[in-house]
Amino acid sequence: MPSKSARLAALTVAAVCSAASTVVLTSPAHADGVRIHDIQGSTRTSPLAGKQVTDVTGTVTGVRTYGSSRGFWIQDPTPDADPATSEGVFVFTGSTPKGVAVGDAVTVSGTVTEYVPGGTSSGNQSLTEITRPTFTVLSSGNPLPAATVLDARSVPAAYAPAGDPAAGGSVNALPLRPAEYALDLYESLEGMNVEVSDTRVVGATDPYTELWVTVKPREHRNHRGGTVYGSYDAQNTGRLQIQSLGAAADFPDANVGDTLTGTTAGPLDYNQFGGYTLVANELGTLRSAGLARESTRPQHSTELAVATYNVENLDPSDDTFAAHAAAIVGNLKSPDIVSLEEIQDNNGATDDGTVAADRTLAMLIDAIEAAGGPRYDWRSVDPADKQDGGQPGGNIRQAFLFNPARVSFTDRPGGDATTPTEVTKVRGKAALTLSPGRVDPASEAFEDSRKPLAGEFSFRGRTVVVIANHFASKGGDQALTSQYQPPARSSETQRHLQAKAVHDFTAKILKTQKNAAVVALGDINDFEFSETTDILEGRGTLWSAIKSLPESERYSYVYQGNSQALDQILITPSIRRFSYDSVHINAEFHDQISDHDPQILRFRP
Repeated sequence: MPSKSARLAALTVAAVCSAASTVVLTSPAHADGVRIHDIQGSTRTSPLAGKQVTDVTGTVTGVRTYGSSRGFWIQDPTPDADPATSEGVFVFTGSTPKGVAVGDAVTVSGTVTEYVPGGTSSGNQSLTEITRPTFTVLSSGNPLPAATVLDARSVPAAYAPAGDPAAGGSVNALPLRPAEYALDLYESLEGMNVEVSDTRVVGATDPYTELWVTVKPREHRNHRGGTVYGSYDAQNTGRLQIQSLGAAADFPDANVGDTLTGTTAGPLDYNQFGGYTLVANELGTLRSAGLARESTRPQHSTELAVATYNVENLDPSDDTFAAHAAAIVGNLKSPDIVSLEEIQDNNGATDDGTVAADRTLAMLIDAIEAAGGPRYDWRSVDPADKQDGGQPGGNIRQAFLFNPARVSFTDRPGGDATTPTEVTKVRGKAALTLSPGRVDPASEAFEDSRKPLAGEFSFRGRTVVVIANHFASKGGDQALTSQYQPPARSSETQRHLQAKAVHDFTAKILKTQKNAAVVALGDINDFEFSETTDILEGRGTLWSAIKSLPESERYSYVYQGNSQALDQILITPSIRRFSYDSVHINAEFHDQISDHDPQILRFRP
């Protein structure tokens, strides 16, 4: 999944890179007298790609005057009888189109082009466009073609056909079957005026003025209004991204569970960061569902409470310390141990060789105490400069906060960026040679990625080993709307190696002490049903405790309208009496302070 910083960079360079992201099949041939449905054809790519077309008629249904993809949409008001052929197309002008308005009847001449948002290496589908256009306005004020309604009855339950093996798994050349597959339906409506009504928000408004709705209100719904992603075969076909052709200031600040009441209508586009997108000329009215942030219960005196919380690139320049402190104290009820992910060094993204994060952690600890929480202590291991991935210069790492009034940390000195901690036996019990220490930091599994942080804690006389993780991100995976079906998940390769390393380290502890209490937790960047989790668990070594929750509650992150579990807490078999909570305070809200929800496990060692 692209990070916010990566996405902003992509948007910034889009204007200069659009040529590199465009596939033009050059041909001297002309195709005169064609209609829009002739251009679109009945597959995902135009049969006229690369050809010049002359005097293509249509009614302007939308004008985009911002961003790197400026132009306007036209739609033929007299469609053919083939449901597979779209009657709309985007006319790419490059600069702000002048002299054209919604409702104009126009003729357009230009080159038919297949544009791939994000470039061909992204695996994205292409968008059929008319480029280098000239156009003539024939009349103005014409009625728009009736919008095609997208709802639970019109969108198929099946997501996409399997790609052609002879084409590397691409669906580009396959005939569209809009009555059978959701992606085929959306493709058959590419560029056309579509509408949705009274749709529930399943992905909160983000900084890029986008949100996600579902046209299938019952599809994998949870009690907070989200749509849960529970398997690779349940992609949730009713999800649709909404943007607006209006001013950004007028776009609603929506949370999951809210509703866009009335009609939302406009051309159906396809973009790099979400695939099929309704670009609204008409935007429904936001009705709030009043979604509240959750709070967990306090731990009992005999329970050890261990939490994981990704604080999203926290560094001293941020203004979120008080908010994170309020979440830890008020929503998480001051856990005994908190594994923090994405703690940046003392000057954040400034790339000057700084790796220490003591100031970052001290500021958070001070803020927690000011919020009425305990005076936490902390342990971590500084990474080597620019070796652990993340934002350049930020040197993100995991760190432990712990409440010394409730739990003690067993310090075994010598841990550094490159020295691995090992498993030994002390007085008949498993122990770490370095605490805090890093697990297998030289392994290829953790190249340019965060190394696991292991620490040895004591609670009520019982030793608990905690392993804090932040596995490799999903960046580089093909999107669910990719032209390749099923999409490739190339980032899994590294996470599988990381999962095996953590599993094997845990297995060493259990081999030394069969009943050892080990908690492996963090931002696993993969689902509870994934092979990554299967490898982590092994045969009885660990178990992902989020699976103790009902399926509808297994999520910590919302991506493209899918509520999904990326953050997990795994436990060894000796931990039997426990309670688990995914505390929803961020992922469903437009004013989130992190894009992850924290997880908490309470148990009696």
